[in-house]
Amino acid sequence: MTAPHSTRATAALRALAEADPALAALSLWCRHRDGAETRTAGDEITYGPAFEAMPLHEQTGLAAHHVLHVALRHSARLADLERRLGAGFDAALYNLAADALVNEVLLLADHALPRPAVTASDVLQQALGKTVPPAEVLAEWDVDRLYFALVAAREGQDGTQKDAAQRYAAAQDFDPDLDPSPGQPDTDGGAEEAARWQQHVSRALDAGRQAGRGIGRHLHRLADVSQPRLPWEMLLRRLLTQAVTVQPRPNPRRPARRWIATTAEAMRRGTLAPGYQPGQSPLTDVPRIAIGLDASSSIDDARLALFWAEVTGIARRMRAELALMIFDDAVRYRQRLDPAQSRFDLPELPRGGGTAFEPVIAEAQQMEAAALVMLTDLEGAAGAAPRGLPVIWVVPEPGSLVPPFGRLVDMTA
Repeated sequence: MTAPHSTRATAALRALAEADPALAALSLWCRHRDGAETRTAGDEITYGPAFEAMPLHEQTGLAAHHVLHVALRHSARLADLERRLGAGFDAALYNLAADALVNEVLLLADHALPRPAVTASDVLQQALGKTVPPAEVLAEWDVDRLYFALVAAREGQDGTQKDAAQRYAAAQDFDPDLDPSPGQPDTDGGAEEAARWQQHVSRALDAGRQAGRGIGRHLHRLADVSQPRLPWEMLLRRLLTQAVTVQPRPNPRRPARRWIATTAEAMRRGTLAPGYQPGQSPLTDVPRIAIGLDASSSIDDARLALFWAEVTGIARRMRAELALMIFDDAVRYRQRLDPAQSRFDLPELPRGGGTAFEPVIAEAQQMEAAALVMLTDLEGAAGAAPRGLPVIWVVPEPGSLVPPFGRLVDMTA
């Protein structure tokens, strides 16, 4: 049975229709329900008793806050990252990043919010020491990028930076209000959902610009809007499948069946026999994928966990022999991964050092790998392009970085 529409949010949603046409349009794609707390999960927003006790202008701003959570797919993105990072994922810190960006949007559009409220410009200043105007913050930062930047700052050695985000959150009385999307995260299906919401947001902002008020008046481009593009995991899977597909090879010692048949027919008729036609070798070779995992000093624990999640994903998805190499300026660890295993544990290794890709590439060539997947941040020397070895660079937030050769897969896509 479908729960009834929220009665607590009715007045706020009506006020939102007058104040902000863009957010009012987006609210139509959300499900609004009354509940024990005011929270977002997937495309459903629940409104608790405390919401009803707020003045109308704060109710309107808080409803807009949760509508943006839904429209920017923060709940689904949280669930996907939690699935990939496992125990290393900090849901509260991700929620802080999402809330800070949403509040920055609303304050720039002159909406009221219950105070105190976290903002992205304050988070960047307090936790990362960056002074960025609000409009530039929204054009340059999305929730995933901000989350990983906060994790890197927390894990840094500078005592003035360590846990600065948590201290800021506590000072602002931050209370997480975002839950993972219910159900099993589906990366492939999420691409269609992201495309739908990108269209909803684009149309809503156009409506707001024409009306001359609300978020559409200022926000021509939000970096946090999900873009409709091929998910990076699907792209990586496609590239690996192409690389390990075994092609039939000629075998001069094995005559083709067609040649045997035509030769026999020629002998029966007493005509000239056709020229020899070699057959093909049976497809018994097992393709090998080499995986290089960058564990140098430029890779923080969050990105290392993300890389390891993808290693285990490749091991479970691909029917191929997998050779793992963990490296910094040299290969420090080697392991063969059996796809039949149900669990893969990241070994304990010393961290630090520079980055060099040449030793990994050389070993992958020596083992005659069908493809090399390099999980890295691209900060290192690669040398010359290897002959006959497809190299796939899987990089979080590559920005303007371009690999010297091979194919780039952007993990943020």
